Amino acid sequence: MSWGADCFHGQRLLAEHFRLELMDRRGFRDSPDIERSDYEVDADDIVALLGTGAHLVGHSSGAAGVVIAAARRPEVVHSLTLIEPSALHVAEEHPAVAEALGRIRAACGERREPMSPEEYLRYSTEGYDLPSPESTPHLLRAAASGMAERPVWDAKIPLTALARADFPKLVVNGTWETAHAEYRAFIGEAMMSCGEFTADRIGA
Repeated sequence: MSWGADCFHGQRLLAEHFRLELMDRRGFRDSPDIERSDYEVDADDIVALLGTGAHLVGHSSGAAGVVIAAARRPEVVHSLTLIEPSALHVAEEHPAVAEALGRIRAACGERREPMSPEEYLRYSTEGYDLPSPESTPHLLRAAASGMAERPVWDAKIPLTALARADFPKLVVNGTWETAHAEYRAFIGEAMMSCGEFTADRIGA
Protein backbone atom coordinates (compact mmCIF):
# COMPACT_ATOMS: atom_id res chain seq x y z
CA MET A 1 0.00 0.00 0.00
CA SER A 2 2.79 2.34 -0.92
CA TRP A 3 3.93 4.00 -4.14
CA GLY A 4 7.03 4.60 -6.21
CA ALA A 5 8.20 7.96 -4.92
CA ASP A 6 7.67 6.77 -1.33
CA CYS A 7 9.40 3.37 -1.72
CA PHE A 8 12.39 4.48 -3.77
CA HIS A 9 13.33 7.79 -2.12
CA GLY A 10 16.75 6.32 -1.26
CA GLN A 11 17.54 5.89 -4.95
CA ARG A 12 17.19 9.59 -5.82
CA LEU A 13 21.00 9.94 -5.99
CA LEU A 14 20.94 7.80 -9.13
CA ALA A 15 19.39 10.79 -10.88
CA GLU A 16 22.90 12.24 -11.09
CA HIS A 17 23.67 9.59 -13.72
CA PHE A 18 20.30 8.26 -14.93
CA ARG A 19 16.84 9.53 -15.73
CA LEU A 20 14.61 8.11 -12.99
CA GLU A 21 10.94 7.29 -13.48
CA LEU A 22 9.36 6.46 -10.10
CA MET A 23 5.97 5.14 -11.06
CA ASP A 24 2.93 5.65 -8.85
CA ARG A 25 0.41 2.97 -9.71
CA ARG A 26 -3.15 3.89 -10.67
CA GLY A 27 -5.18 4.58 -7.55
CA PHE A 28 -2.05 5.38 -5.53
CA ARG A 29 -0.58 8.73 -4.49
CA ASP A 30 -1.54 11.25 -7.21
CA SER A 31 -2.11 8.83 -10.10
CA PRO A 32 -5.57 8.68 -11.70
CA ASP A 33 -8.38 6.74 -10.05
CA ILE A 34 -9.28 3.35 -11.44
CA GLU A 35 -12.09 1.01 -10.48
CA ARG A 36 -9.79 -1.97 -10.17
CA SER A 37 -6.04 -1.80 -10.72
CA ASP A 38 -3.71 -4.79 -10.80
CA TYR A 39 -0.43 -6.08 -12.19
CA GLU A 40 -1.78 -6.30 -15.77
CA VAL A 41 -2.77 -2.62 -15.67
CA ASP A 42 0.66 -1.86 -14.21
CA ALA A 43 2.32 -3.74 -17.08
CA ASP A 44 0.37 -1.68 -19.63
CA ASP A 45 1.55 1.53 -17.99
CA ILE A 46 5.16 0.32 -17.70
CA VAL A 47 5.26 -0.65 -21.37
CA ALA A 48 4.04 2.84 -22.24
CA LEU A 49 6.91 4.33 -20.20
CA LEU A 50 9.66 2.14 -21.68
CA GLY A 51 10.13 4.29 -24.75
CA THR A 52 13.28 3.28 -26.62
CA GLY A 53 14.76 1.47 -23.64
CA ALA A 54 15.08 1.35 -19.84
CA HIS A 55 16.43 -0.53 -16.86
CA LEU A 56 13.45 -1.99 -14.98
CA VAL A 57 13.27 -2.36 -11.19
CA GLY A 58 10.25 -3.81 -9.39
CA HIS A 59 9.78 -4.31 -5.65
CA SER A 60 7.39 -6.80 -4.01
CA SER A 61 4.00 -6.62 -5.74
CA GLY A 62 5.45 -4.10 -8.20
CA ALA A 63 7.70 -6.86 -9.54
CA ALA A 64 4.71 -8.58 -11.15
CA GLY A 65 3.90 -5.66 -13.46
CA VAL A 66 7.59 -5.21 -14.26
CA VAL A 67 8.16 -8.82 -15.35
CA ILE A 68 5.00 -8.89 -17.46
CA ALA A 69 6.12 -5.68 -19.18
CA ALA A 70 9.64 -7.06 -19.69
CA ALA A 71 8.24 -10.20 -21.31
CA ARG A 72 6.12 -8.09 -23.67
CA ARG A 73 8.93 -5.76 -24.78
CA PRO A 74 12.23 -7.57 -24.12
CA GLU A 75 13.96 -5.74 -26.97
CA VAL A 76 13.88 -2.42 -25.07
CA VAL A 77 14.78 -3.75 -21.60
CA HIS A 78 18.40 -2.96 -20.69
CA SER A 79 18.26 -4.93 -17.42
CA LEU A 80 15.72 -6.36 -14.97
CA THR A 81 15.98 -6.17 -11.17
CA LEU A 82 13.36 -7.79 -8.92
CA ILE A 83 13.44 -7.04 -5.20
CA GLU A 84 11.59 -9.69 -3.17
CA PRO A 85 9.04 -10.52 -5.90
CA SER A 86 5.74 -11.48 -4.27
CA ALA A 87 4.10 -13.36 -7.15
CA LEU A 88 4.25 -16.52 -5.04
CA HIS A 89 2.14 -18.61 -7.43
CA VAL A 90 5.13 -19.11 -9.74
CA ALA A 91 6.96 -21.03 -6.98
CA GLU A 92 3.98 -22.93 -5.60
CA GLU A 93 5.77 -26.24 -6.11
CA HIS A 94 8.17 -25.19 -3.34
CA PRO A 95 6.78 -26.55 -0.02
CA ALA A 96 7.40 -23.33 1.97
CA VAL A 97 5.67 -21.25 -0.71
CA ALA A 98 2.74 -23.67 -1.02
CA GLU A 99 2.18 -23.55 2.76
CA ALA A 100 2.33 -19.76 2.82
CA LEU A 101 -0.13 -19.47 -0.06
CA GLY A 102 -2.54 -21.68 1.86
CA ARG A 103 -2.23 -19.43 4.92
CA ILE A 104 -2.63 -16.22 2.90
CA ARG A 105 -5.66 -17.45 0.97
CA ALA A 106 -7.27 -18.67 4.19
CA ALA A 107 -6.59 -15.35 5.94
CA CYS A 108 -8.14 -13.41 3.07
CA GLY A 109 -11.10 -15.76 3.04
CA GLU A 110 -11.76 -14.97 6.69
CA ARG A 111 -12.49 -11.32 5.88
CA ARG A 112 -16.12 -11.88 5.05
CA GLU A 113 -17.47 -8.53 6.25
CA PRO A 114 -16.67 -5.40 4.21
CA MET A 115 -13.84 -3.34 5.67
CA SER A 116 -13.10 0.34 5.62
CA PRO A 117 -9.62 1.41 4.49
CA GLU A 118 -8.77 2.21 8.13
CA GLU A 119 -9.80 -1.29 9.22
CA TYR A 120 -7.84 -2.82 6.35
CA LEU A 121 -4.68 -0.99 7.45
CA ARG A 122 -5.09 -2.29 10.99
CA TYR A 123 -5.80 -5.81 9.74
CA SER A 124 -2.62 -5.74 7.65
CA THR A 125 -0.30 -4.81 10.52
CA GLU A 126 -1.79 -5.97 13.82
CA GLY A 127 -0.32 -9.04 15.45
CA TYR A 128 3.14 -8.72 13.91
CA ASP A 129 4.64 -5.78 15.84
CA LEU A 130 4.51 -3.75 12.63
CA PRO A 131 4.26 -0.01 13.19
CA SER A 132 0.76 1.34 12.80
CA PRO A 133 0.92 3.67 9.80
CA GLU A 134 -0.41 7.20 10.04
CA SER A 135 -3.76 7.29 8.24
CA THR A 136 -3.00 10.04 5.76
CA PRO A 137 -5.35 10.66 2.81
CA HIS A 138 -2.77 9.16 0.43
CA LEU A 139 -2.38 6.02 2.53
CA LEU A 140 -6.14 5.54 2.93
CA ARG A 141 -6.54 5.90 -0.83
CA ALA A 142 -3.78 3.32 -1.33
CA ALA A 143 -5.51 0.95 1.09
CA ALA A 144 -8.82 1.33 -0.76
CA SER A 145 -7.07 0.65 -4.08
CA GLY A 146 -5.24 -2.35 -2.65
CA MET A 147 -8.45 -3.84 -1.28
CA ALA A 148 -9.98 -3.85 -4.77
CA GLU A 149 -7.06 -5.52 -6.56
CA ARG A 150 -6.62 -9.06 -7.76
CA PRO A 151 -4.14 -10.64 -5.31
CA VAL A 152 -0.59 -10.41 -6.64
CA TRP A 153 0.40 -13.70 -5.06
CA ASP A 154 -1.73 -15.50 -7.67
CA ALA A 155 -0.32 -13.59 -10.67
CA LYS A 156 0.71 -15.71 -13.65
CA ILE A 157 4.29 -14.71 -14.50
CA PRO A 158 5.85 -15.54 -17.91
CA LEU A 159 8.99 -17.22 -16.57
CA THR A 160 9.80 -19.00 -19.84
CA ALA A 161 9.76 -15.75 -21.82
CA LEU A 162 12.01 -14.10 -19.24
CA ALA A 163 14.41 -17.04 -19.28
CA ARG A 164 14.77 -16.65 -23.06
CA ALA A 165 15.43 -12.91 -22.84
CA ASP A 166 19.10 -11.99 -23.05
CA PHE A 167 19.13 -8.84 -20.88
CA PRO A 168 20.87 -9.04 -17.46
CA LYS A 169 18.61 -10.09 -14.57
CA LEU A 170 19.03 -9.74 -10.82
CA VAL A 171 16.81 -10.93 -7.97
CA VAL A 172 17.39 -9.39 -4.52
CA ASN A 173 16.22 -11.10 -1.33
CA GLY A 174 16.16 -9.69 2.17
CA THR A 175 17.11 -11.86 5.15
CA TRP A 176 14.02 -11.00 7.27
CA GLU A 177 16.24 -11.46 10.33
CA THR A 178 14.85 -8.35 12.06
CA ALA A 179 11.21 -9.18 11.26
CA HIS A 180 8.75 -10.36 13.89
CA ALA A 181 9.15 -14.15 14.13
CA GLU A 182 5.49 -14.83 13.35
CA TYR A 183 5.53 -12.46 10.39
CA ARG A 184 8.69 -14.07 9.02
CA ALA A 185 7.04 -17.50 9.38
CA PHE A 186 3.77 -16.26 7.82
CA ILE A 187 5.30 -14.75 4.67
CA GLY A 188 9.04 -13.99 4.94
CA GLU A 189 10.39 -17.50 4.43
CA ALA A 190 8.10 -17.97 1.44
CA MET A 191 9.24 -14.67 -0.07
CA MET A 192 12.88 -15.72 0.20
CA SER A 193 12.11 -19.11 -1.37
CA CYS A 194 10.12 -17.43 -4.15
CA GLY A 195 13.03 -15.11 -4.93
CA GLU A 196 15.48 -18.00 -5.15
CA PHE A 197 13.07 -20.04 -7.30
CA THR A 198 12.41 -17.12 -9.65
CA ALA A 199 16.12 -16.35 -10.02
CA ASP A 200 16.82 -19.96 -10.93
CA ARG A 201 14.01 -20.19 -13.47
CA ILE A 202 14.80 -16.96 -15.34
CA GLY A 203 18.60 -17.29 -15.24
CA ALA A 204 19.15 -14.36 -12.87
